[in-house]
Amino acid sequence: MPKVAVIMGSVSDLDVVKPAIDILKKFDVEVEARVISAHRTPDDAHQFAVNALKNNIEVIICAAGKAAHLGGVIAAYTPLPVIGLPVKSSTMDGLDSLLSMVQMPSGIPVACVAINGSQNAGLLAVQMLSLKYPQLIEKMQDYKRSLAEKIKSDDEKLQKELN
Repeated sequence: MPKVAVIMGSVSDLDVVKPAIDILKKFDVEVEARVISAHRTPDDAHQFAVNALKNNIEVIICAAGKAAHLGGVIAAYTPLPVIGLPVKSSTMDGLDSLLSMVQMPSGIPVACVAINGSQNAGLLAVQMLSLKYPQLIEKMQDYKRSLAEKIKSDDEKLQKELN
């Protein structure tokens, strides 16, 4: 079974992270959710990252706000793909978090989704996993068809309402 770790820098990030967890479960992906801080529990972050591969984790989503170093710290210690999920903070509305994630030094990539873009972080993890698990491709195609059907239905309702 595919497995994704969802790490948040603080339990206060859970509301932002929840849509990623929900979408991963919808695709039957096992989720390991943790609270680990790059700054307050750096030893835990290090241990988690170096042991992720042997713990059967295949993709790691790191949600953090403000300085948002969690994704970069994890990526420095693991060969696994890391997806950064910038959390909107009170200081700069999440722009600080976003820039911390996308401005990684050469050789330490962290993929990044939109500020509070939790659902897309989960979907991106599913797409990465689909390279190894073909059943996820079929589920992703079904998911995208359902998105298209909803838009078509919304358009039909709008046309009826306006005409």
